[in-house]
Amino acid sequence: MKSLKASGHQLANVDVQLQTLQSEVADTLQLPLFHQKLQTAGLFPLSTVEPAVFQINLGKMCNQVCRHCHVDAGPDRKEIMTRETMQACLDALAQTNIPTVDLTGGAPEMNPNFRWFVEEVRKLGRKVMVRCNLTIIVANPKYNDLPDFFRQHEVEVVSSLPFYNADKTDRQRGKGVFEDSVRALRMLNAVGYGQPDTGLLLNLVYNPNGAFLPGSQESLKRQFKRVLQDEFGIQFNDLYAITNIPISRFLDYLISSGNYDGYMEKLVNAFNPVAAAGVMCRNTLSISWDGFIYDCDFNQMLDLKVASPVQHVADFDLTTLNQRSIVINQHCYGCTAGAGSSCGGTTA
Repeated sequence: MKSLKASGHQLANVDVQLQTLQSEVADTLQLPLFHQKLQTAGLFPLSTVEPAVFQINLGKMCNQVCRHCHVDAGPDRKEIMTRETMQACLDALAQTNIPTVDLTGGAPEMNPNFRWFVEEVRKLGRKVMVRCNLTIIVANPKYNDLPDFFRQHEVEVVSSLPFYNADKTDRQRGKGVFEDSVRALRMLNAVGYGQPDTGLLLNLVYNPNGAFLPGSQESLKRQFKRVLQDEFGIQFNDLYAITNIPISRFLDYLISSGNYDGYMEKLVNAFNPVAAAGVMCRNTLSISWDGFIYDCDFNQMLDLKVASPVQHVADFDLTTLNQRSIVINQHCYGCTAGAGSSCGGTTA
C-alpha cells in the first residue's frame, strides 16, 4: 500500500481536503460550520492558554502504512526533520518553561538524529514522550534496543494499538502488526515499562476501526488491561481513546466506503461545549518536520499554520504566539464530539 502522495491521489492535496470538508458539510449536508458551534457555546474565537506541550513531528517516514493515518506516513515518505531544525526547536524550547516535549511522526525513531535529540531535550530538564507504533522496535535489529534507550532517558512511551486482537488491529494497520506489537510490548515490559512502581509509563492509544465514535475510555481501558494481561501477560499504565479525524487517509476511507455523510453528521450532532473548551490546541504548539508552527498535529497535516506573525520555529517568540487565536475548520468537530479527543485521550 502506498501513501496518498506516492499514489498521486487527489486528497494528497490539502486544498482538496479543505474544500471537501467545507463544501460537503455546509452545502451538501447543510450542517453548521464549526465556528458557528463555537459561537453558540461562547468559545469563539478559540483562545490559547499557557502552553504545556511542545509537539514535534520528526518526519513522515514510517515502517507502516496504516489505513486511517492522518499524516499519510509510510516508507515512501522522505520528509525528515534536519538536525539544524532540531537545534532550532531546542533553542526555542530553552526560552520557555514548557514541561513536555511530545515526539511524533511517522515513526519518529526513524529520524537519524532521534536519539541525539531525546538526549538534548532531557538535558533541558523536560519530559519526553514518544509516539511509538511498537512495530518499529522489532522491524530492524538497530531498533531492538529502543526499550533500553527509552528507559535510560525516562521517556514516556505512547503506543497505538487499535484493539486487543489481531483481526481488528491488522485490518487497520497491516498484516502481522498485532503479533509484532505484542512482541514489542513484552520487550517494553521486560525493562520495566508499564510495571508498578517503576515510573516508566507505557500508555496505549485506541482509535475506532470504522466510521464511529470511540466508546467509554475507562471501559475500554478495563477491557484492554484484562485481555492483554490474561492472554499475553502484558501490562500498561493508561489508555487514550481518540476519535478518527476526517482528513487524509481516513477522509479517503470515509468517501470511498460511503460513510462520509453519516460520520460528519455524527460528529456535528455529538458536539460537546465542555470538550471544546478542553481541546489540546489551546495548550499545545505543534512543530512540523520543516520547522513551521501549527496549533495542532491535525492543522499541521492540512497546512493551516498559526495565525501569528511568528510562523517558524527559527523565529520563535512565545509572547507573540500566546496572543494568537486558534485556527479552526470543519475537521475540528472530531476533537469536540462526545467526550472529546486529544493526543492524551478524552477532554471532557
